[in-house]
Amino acid sequence: MRLAMIGLGRMGGNMSERLMKGGHEVVVYDRSADAIQKYVSLGATAAKDLGEVTAKLQGPRIVWIMVPSGKPVDDTIAQLTPGMSKGDVIIDGGNSNFHDTMRRAADLQGKGIEFIDCGTSGGIWGLANGYCLMIGASAQAFKLCEPIFRTLAQADGYAHVGPTGAGHYVKMVHNGIEYGNLQAYAEGYEILHASKDFKLDLHKIAAVWNHGSVVRSWLNELAELAFEKDADLTALKGYVEDSGEGRWTVQEAIDLDVPAPVITLSLLTRLRSRQTDSFSAKVIAALRNEFGGHAVKKT
Repeated sequence: MRLAMIGLGRMGGNMSERLMKGGHEVVVYDRSADAIQKYVSLGATAAKDLGEVTAKLQGPRIVWIMVPSGKPVDDTIAQLTPGMSKGDVIIDGGNSNFHDTMRRAADLQGKGIEFIDCGTSGGIWGLANGYCLMIGASAQAFKLCEPIFRTLAQADGYAHVGPTGAGHYVKMVHNGIEYGNLQAYAEGYEILHASKDFKLDLHKIAAVWNHGSVVRSWLNELAELAFEKDADLTALKGYVEDSGEGRWTVQEAIDLDVPAPVITLSLLTRLRSRQTDSFSAKVIAALRNEFGGHAVKKT
């Protein structure tokens, strides 16, 4: 099939390459001319702007966008739609809020343009190993684009999970679960690392856990790789960003009256990781000093 890929970062670029290796023709666009040239050298067709993207496709046009959530998605859609016709398809493979996805789908439906949301997991390993795709779409749009999903995904690694919006909803919760999993591994390995009784080899422990243990997983395989490179992670700073999905998962849990303490606390721990010093901890120290004369450390 012939389609376009907008956004050639770590995900969009690798996905373009995997699609081309799978026999698809890909028109590429990115704000970086160097990124465009990289994938042209691998066989893609370049577009100089979003107008040229649609001009280089034939109906039904399929345009996959991999740009940051929020305004960049809206701006990209606004620039694409003048060159699109009834029956064309836009796929948002990024981590958009499902509420925004449902709004965009309703707007595009009035123009006769199909909108698909594709929650995409697999990270930088997806190029070689294939991705996991959680797809929200009409039955018609899903069928049209299924050869694309089949090429990108691992075997049995894609599913039509519901109407437009459902893909990003499922991916949101997926990432919330990821937050909790990461936090559990982090806390466990920190306890092992802090042991006063034993000098433990975290790489060796991660490796053995990956063979038959009930906590074996791909995440723990990545822990094994990380500890092999740097046993004490001395080259890293414990600063952890979040891209939004954990927050949205927690908010959805609140809205649905569903208790989600592990995911919520894992999100809050990420927020704490970005503070060089905690004001709340200073308040606690000050109050303990005031009521009990407990020792404090001065800056």
